[in-house]
Amino acid sequence: MKKILLLSLILFVQQAFCQTPIKVEPIGQGNPILFLPGFTTPGSIWKETISKLDNPYEAHVVSYAGFNGIEPIGTPWYAPIKQALIDYISKEELTNLTIIGHSMGGNLATELAAELNDRVTGLILVDAIPCMRELMMPGVAASSLQYDSPYNNQMLGMPDDAFKNTALMMARNMTNSEDKIELIASWSVAADRETYVYGYTDLLKLDLRPVLEDIKVETLILGATFPTREMTQQTFDKQYANLGNKTIALADDSKHFIMFDQPEWFYAQVNQYLDKNAQ
Repeated sequence: MKKILLLSLILFVQQAFCQTPIKVEPIGQGNPILFLPGFTTPGSIWKETISKLDNPYEAHVVSYAGFNGIEPIGTPWYAPIKQALIDYISKEELTNLTIIGHSMGGNLATELAAELNDRVTGLILVDAIPCMRELMMPGVAASSLQYDSPYNNQMLGMPDDAFKNTALMMARNMTNSEDKIELIASWSVAADRETYVYGYTDLLKLDLRPVLEDIKVETLILGATFPTREMTQQTFDKQYANLGNKTIALADDSKHFIMFDQPEWFYAQVNQYLDKNAQ
């Protein structure tokens, strides 16, 4: 109850000062699809996917506070975004809703599908992991991760040139498409630095494996085969063990941004799911 009251107070203060956790761009008409990008990524990454859909849909393209030139909201960061999405879905009276989320967007999509079973009828998760902490730092408790930490303070104080080099190094591990590396890095460089640092701490605290049991809709999970297909398959099988109604499909020769590395495969998978899941 205290957490709910605190979150409500945070949202009230944000609204009072015209801060918004999300911005949403509606596109087209038809059954609704909510498009959720990953961490630092602008909603515009979904424009190409939308243009490749076989049938007309009402796309709701989301971008997050602190990224893509949107005013930051401070901390906590992830929880207000999730609540803002729930409020948006309710306000817009979205039903028969499909949610497509990449990376962190997949985490949000997972939570929305678990909590809004009466509204969500489709779910596509793109290279998203329910508990990144367990994958990146096995055995580390969420309670041990704090905003005020030596690593976070180092990232906050890092000179811009060094931060850009770090962003470029990370981007090279996220795509095989050389022409997209600078673009991916630029999203991190342009981000509000505190949102980048503290928002990632919020993500590392997440463990959505228990809520997977609450998801009833048939779910398509798309994964990249980097570093190997075998490792990816094992990771997804383990992380999504609690999700009953699922299909896992892996894109060969792909890193994290599957829509960049294997676009035609990606569009085909999305369209096949949407056609099969049409209500």
